[in-house]
Amino acid sequence: MSPAAHSTTDKKQSGLARVLGSASAGICEIGVFHPVDTISKRLMSNSTKVTNLSQLNSVIFRDHAAEAFGKRVFTLFPGLGYAAVYKILQRVYKYGGQPFANEFLNKNFKSSFEDNFGPKTGKALMSATAGSIIGIGEVVLLPLDVLKIKRQTNPEAFRGRGFIKILSDEGLGLYRGWGWTAARNAPGSFALFGGNAFAKEYVLGLKDYSQATWSQNFVSSIFGASASLIVSAPLDVIKTRIQNRNFENPESGFTILKNMAKNEGITAFFKGLTPKLLTTGPKLVFSFALAQSLIPTFDKLFTK
Repeated sequence: MSPAAHSTTDKKQSGLARVLGSASAGICEIGVFHPVDTISKRLMSNSTKVTNLSQLNSVIFRDHAAEAFGKRVFTLFPGLGYAAVYKILQRVYKYGGQPFANEFLNKNFKSSFEDNFGPKTGKALMSATAGSIIGIGEVVLLPLDVLKIKRQTNPEAFRGRGFIKILSDEGLGLYRGWGWTAARNAPGSFALFGGNAFAKEYVLGLKDYSQATWSQNFVSSIFGASASLIVSAPLDVIKTRIQNRNFENPESGFTILKNMAKNEGITAFFKGLTPKLLTTGPKLVFSFALAQSLIPTFDKLFTK
């Protein structure tokens, strides 16, 4: 197969198809995985050692640990409103925005990537770089993420205040930790879209990524999601701990980093990674594969 065959540009979908496909994936994701996300955030926020099931139960269910299991499950839905708005906007921005960034790179820097890395690797790296650019810009949505995490891990921080009141009181304080979030998102999104693209290029042998079947999108999403979670794990733990503290008692990322290294050891930076791979991993695979499949489907629907 000639190099030119690998450097063909993927079929472009309409902006509306990208928005609807990504939003649909976000809605499905929040409906299925919000309790799982709450468990993951509470495990990452926990700074004590968990050595038995009783302690694990207390970390996950907090004050409701002694209640019947049916009642405990319903305590895993805090911050659902914030989570729904955040997740839908995030998925539309990330999954719908990355193709636009990729098209920009493809139009202006394609030859540079292909000359330096070859047609196949260059194409995959453009997709990864576009993902990284979009990931950095995701900090715009940080306030919604902060409020979602506080609801999940530290509801006392709200003290009866509603959304508008918190926005008024905290202002730009809701962007606390934006630097760590950008530092987490850049390599995380690079690995997500890069791992996905490399799998499609080298494992599945696809020339046009947009023509992937559901099963191919699912397989490539596993590669991307796993790489993203592993690469971003240390910074994600720091980001979560910055965001889950009380509004009036913030702590810098460097202070958290220093205290974690001193009191908990290097393994603390990968706290929650295993459950995250087992819980957040499927969530990311689900939404990413769904978005990649729905966007072309909506595009075909609108172009008939």
